[in-house]
This record gives sequence, structure tokens and C-alpha cells, in this order.
Amino acid sequence: MILLPTSLVGSYPQPDWLIDREKLAGRFPPRVRVNELWRVAPEWLEQAQDDATILAIRDQERAGLDIITDGEMRRESYSNRFATALDGVDLDNHGEALDRSGHPNPVPRIVGKIKRRHSVQVRDVKFLRANTDKAIKITVPGPFTMSQQAQNDFYESEAEMALDYAAAVNEEIKDMFDAGADYVQIDEPYMQARPEKAREYGVDALNAALDGAKGKTAVHICFGYAAIIHERPEGYSFLPELSDCCVQQVSVETAQSNLDTSVLENLRGKTVILGVIDLSTNDVETPETVAERIRRALPHVDADKIIVAPDCGMKYLPRDVAFGKMKAMAEGAALVRAEL
Repeated sequence: MILLPTSLVGSYPQPDWLIDREKLAGRFPPRVRVNELWRVAPEWLEQAQDDATILAIRDQERAGLDIITDGEMRRESYSNRFATALDGVDLDNHGEALDRSGHPNPVPRIVGKIKRRHSVQVRDVKFLRANTDKAIKITVPGPFTMSQQAQNDFYESEAEMALDYAAAVNEEIKDMFDAGADYVQIDEPYMQARPEKAREYGVDALNAALDGAKGKTAVHICFGYAAIIHERPEGYSFLPELSDCCVQQVSVETAQSNLDTSVLENLRGKTVILGVIDLSTNDVETPETVAERIRRALPHVDADKIIVAPDCGMKYLPRDVAFGKMKAMAEGAALVRAEL
């Protein structure tokens, strides 16, 4: 792999012909299934999602990215496709939980033991592997975050529920590596949103989810989608805690928050997936702006331990903006690569 490889955090904008993007943007990210968001009839939906995935792959290749994702074209949100495919969930009678913004949102209601009954994203990995020659990454929601996006009507404690989520994620991760994934990323935004609980049992659940995984693993923590959560704190409430976790890569936002990159010292030894694209604006960065954001991290992270990425998922950006930002990111990384 080259120095300063580039990748998406996970998602890329879905085409307007696939999903109602106005409806998608006008609500909080769904935690339960919201089938009315899809514009394509159920019998043609998988084929349409496949076609959209190929478009996302080609856009990433055209922009010059090194590690390719499927763009999460098949998902209404980063977490609900996996979370609603598990045993123990009442899909007919939803629960309610507060989102990180403090608003109530319909969520899966847990009425029995959480178990994975079948693979959820293995076909996604196989499809991605078959359609690009580059390294590939797939994302899966984290056990701690799913435990915060559920109404617990079964377990004695959230910690116990999170460990069962972890067991389901662990089975999925192993199958995804077997299917050809080079990288698997666990999305854990709620570790940043709810740091006290994350310290209590979140890292244990994350380690359990990664136990025995045979490939490169990452965790993404963030401040929330810029399109929905507008305020950014100056720094992370949960980051050093990941230094002892068995995950190899940690995805960190630095662009929109103008993060003091000295905090990355806490992650010495781990690869940092460095967020250098601001998703709160439709202004496309110049390659030089991207390069400067990469340079800010270099005193605190070895260059061979950086993967260059956007702050978070690109799902809510207009497609032309997302492509422009992605291209600038690849060109900015190339500038710094040449200096090094």
C-alpha cells in the first residue's frame, strides 16, 4: 500500500432515482426500517442498489481513491440494516430512544436474546470485491452504538445487551473477511456522544466484537452527521480510551472541528484514519487545503500510520460536491506524499 492512502469513511451519496433524498435529509437517521424512502419497487430494489453501488465504486476509482467502499448504497442509515436483521428484535412494535441530539426517535425494541440468524452484509462484500481490483473496506455498526439505539425490554443491563450485539458483530466480521474484505470498520459514534457509558462497557463490547478477526480492523467515532448535528465541540470526549483497544485503526474528525491534532499522540502505534474533508459545507476544498490539514497531523502521527479520509460519511452531500471533495482529497494526499 502506498504512503497516505485515501478512502471514504463509508457512505457516499445515493442517487435521487434510488432514494428520496429530501425525505432522507428531513429526518434523523432511521434506526428502524423506513421502506418508503426507496423510490424503486421492492422486486427491483436489489438490482437498483447493485447498479448504484457500481456508480459509487467507479466514482471513487475515478477520483483516485486507494481503498474502496460500497458507498453504503443499500442502507437507509449506517446502522439500521444490520440492527433490524437480528433475532430478539420486535420489528412490528418499535421502541423509542433519545438520539444524540436529545430528540426521541423510533428504535428497535429488544424483546429476546440478540443473535445473528444469518449474514447480513456478506453479499455486499462479495459484490464489492467482484467490481474493483483495489483494496476494499466494509462498515458495520458497533455493538455499543446499537445498544444506545434500542429500547431494552429484555436484558437486565445495557452492558449485557451490548455483549450480545458484539457476538453478532463478531460473527459478521469474520464472515466478511472470509468473503474478501481487506478492511472492516466498526462505526461507534455513540462512544463520543455517551462517553461515561462507553468507558463503563463500550470498549469491552468493541474488543469482544473484534475478537479473533483475521484482517485489518477500524473503529469510527465522530460528532454526528454535519447535516444534522451542526455544533462541533473543540475536542473528543472519548479518544485516549481507544489506545488500549485491540482495533488497529481509529477514524478521527479534524476538518470541521479544526481539531487540535496533538490529541492524536494518545493513539501512538495505531493507524489514524484522518478526517480532512469538512462535510458541513458544499464548498469543495482545494488540494492545498487538504494537504495543509494532513500536515497538521504529521507531528503527532507517523506518516505511514495515516489513511486520508473525510470527517464522516458523505451520505447527505450533493453527489457533484461529494465527488469534487473526494477528488481534492486524493490530490491533496498526493501533494503531501510527494513532499515526504
